[in-house]
Amino acid sequence: MGRLMGLDFGSKTVGVALSDELQVIASPVETITRDRESKIRPTLRRLSDIAALKDVELIVVGDPVNMDGSSGERSLKSREFAENLRYRLMQDGLNIEVVMYDERLTTIGADEILEEANVRASERKTYIDKIAASLILETFMKERNNNDAGR
Repeated sequence: MGRLMGLDFGSKTVGVALSDELQVIASPVETITRDRESKIRPTLRRLSDIAALKDVELIVVGDPVNMDGSSGERSLKSREFAENLRYRLMQDGLNIEVVMYDERLTTIGADEILEEANVRASERKTYIDKIAASLILETFMKERNNNDAGR
């Protein structure tokens, strides 16, 4: 069984989290930063490298849908990012599925975790994206495990 990767895609950052090999625990790994929103190739290359190195079998990209469930601009950009990532993985010879997952409120949850850990507001940006990615992945795994248990 390979690992799962969770991604929190933002305009200039991508938070990255990985599961353990049993796909039970999600841990924040890193935040990839880019100078401009349009400079995505180095980010895609880094994600492909991590996926290959860590034996990732599935990538979960957070889908920031609106509270009413509709897709806004950020959701559309996240979907476009996921499509670019699928293409990059394919180019690199990696057969890894990329799925979208509703991430409503994960950044708020990540900020609350950092606040509870007494991380100063000025330092939270360093951690928030990778913690949000971890929450996306953790929620995805819990939901999947609950669905599997109900079968």
